[in-house]
Order: sequence, then structure tokens, then C-alpha cells
Amino acid sequence: MTKMLNSSAVYFMNNLYRSFKTIGLVGKPRNDINLQMHKNLFHWLTERGYQVMMEKDVAEKLGLPAENLATLDEIGCQAQLVIVIGGDGNMLGRARVLAKYDIPLIGINRGNLGFLTDIDPKNAYAQLEACLERGEFFVEERFLLEAKIERAGEIVSTGNAVNEAVIHPAKIAHMIDFHVYINDKFAFSQRSDGLIVSTPTGSTAYSLSAGGPILTPNLNAIALVPMFPHTLTSRPLVIDGDSKISIRFAEHNTSQLEVGCDSQIALPFTPDDVVHIQKSEHKLRLLHLKNYNYYNVLSTKLGWLKSF
Repeated sequence: MTKMLNSSAVYFMNNLYRSFKTIGLVGKPRNDINLQMHKNLFHWLTERGYQVMMEKDVAEKLGLPAENLATLDEIGCQAQLVIVIGGDGNMLGRARVLAKYDIPLIGINRGNLGFLTDIDPKNAYAQLEACLERGEFFVEERFLLEAKIERAGEIVSTGNAVNEAVIHPAKIAHMIDFHVYINDKFAFSQRSDGLIVSTPTGSTAYSLSAGGPILTPNLNAIALVPMFPHTLTSRPLVIDGDSKISIRFAEHNTSQLEVGCDSQIALPFTPDDVVHIQKSEHKLRLLHLKNYNYYNVLSTKLGWLKSF
């Protein structure tokens, strides 16, 4: 069975890379060094015959021709691969938009941790050549979460999250009281500063800093992690990834509450509303180098050292 799966993966891999004709370059640089990376990579790709589309604001700064300027949605519709230049924040922001287009993304790490951005900028061209010219990669799918705010029986706002959806007071840290239901069944009550609902991808992000478990990316699981709970009996809970989570709030809570999606999108709500969180229908497709090893990334980023 393993051999069959491996053979199938290689077949898919070797045929997919031949379809990379149009490539999107995305990510907003923090400084001129990263802007130079955009410029250099644009010329490197065009010299090799690829049609390159770049996010409009960055492309305009570089003075690129109009045919190379595009919005994220235009890139999602027309490109076969997207290269994200930047840190995990850039990847998260672009992934939420591009996931609905079923397009693979690969990241060049210009940030700090780089859990989602594989390529080392020092070896970027050699590694990209291995992907684009020789097909030495595989594609991994990761699920997103969708958060919905229900008000008086109607959904009034929605948002997607690659890492996590966080329920918390909108202004300052403040205890909130809420009930959590899983698949419409009461699960637990809690009094805390909030609740982190994390994907396996997000288990090494905000959830980890709050004491949550590390979930390997292939798990179909969601972690519920309390934020500074009022009682020591509150503990992280891992549930099936296909579960529907509903959260109801006590009337005496602060009137300004919020669901934060990847700390980049805020959905405001009140204690009278109900928050629903479940797996999104869209998936993030990450393109990895052939020698990618999640456990190597994990041990490197978290400083786990070999003892012998």
C-alpha cells in the first residue's frame, strides 16, 4: 500500500510541475532588501520563460509592465503556482484569499520562525529550480477554519483562519463567561480571557504559547485552548476535525467581543450572538521541497537538540 501511494505521489508531482506556466509573486516586503528579492525573482522567472504576475502595489514600486500587475484574486484565477516572499504572516494573509482557488503556494522565508515558508533565501534559486525544472516537490493539503457570527438566527459575518480563530474581548483583557457546544451538544462552560480554536497548522503558533498541544499537520483534529482560565481544571481539548463548535455567551459579559482570525481579521459580536466555528470547505495547498521533513522544521524552530 505504501509503495502504491508513493508511486502515485511521484506521478502527480512529475505531471503537476509541467503545468506551471504562469506564476504569481506575492508578499509585501518590510524593507528594500525584500523588495530586491521580488525584483530579482521576477527577472529570474521571466528569463526562464514563465509568465509572472505580481501583486499590484509591489509591482508598481518596481516599475513593472502593466501586464505583470495583478490583484490576489486575479493571480488565483490565472496562475498555476504562487510564490510567497516573506514570513508566516504573509503566507497566512495570502493563503486565506487563495485557498478557494485550489492553487499551490510555496514560501521564501524572509521572516522569523518560518513554519510555513520553506525556502531559504540564500538557496532560493537552486531550490526553486529543483521544483520548477525537475519537479522535486510534493503538495500537502491543510484545512482552514471558518468562523461565523449568528445574530437573531442569521449569519451576519464570516471569516477564514489558517492558524486559529480566537474568541476574546475586543478592547482590553477581561474575563468572559461562555458555554461551548460540540456538534450541538453541550461540552463545557468556561470563565477565561478567551478561547483559542486551532488547526494543526496553528498548533505551533498562538495556541502553543497558551499551553496547547502540538498537532502534526496531517491530523484531522481541532484544539480548543483556554486563555488564562479562572480555574486550574480547564485544560486544552482536542476534538475531531469535522466537528462543529458553537459558543454562547452570558449576558453580563462586556458588550464588545471579537473573533480574531489569524490575528489579521476581526469579527465583532455581542453576548447575544452565537459564534460557530468549523472546518472550511477550502484547503491550503502547500508545495514543499522533496526533502521537506516536518519534524526537522519543528525541532529547528523550537530548539530541540539531539542528546547524543
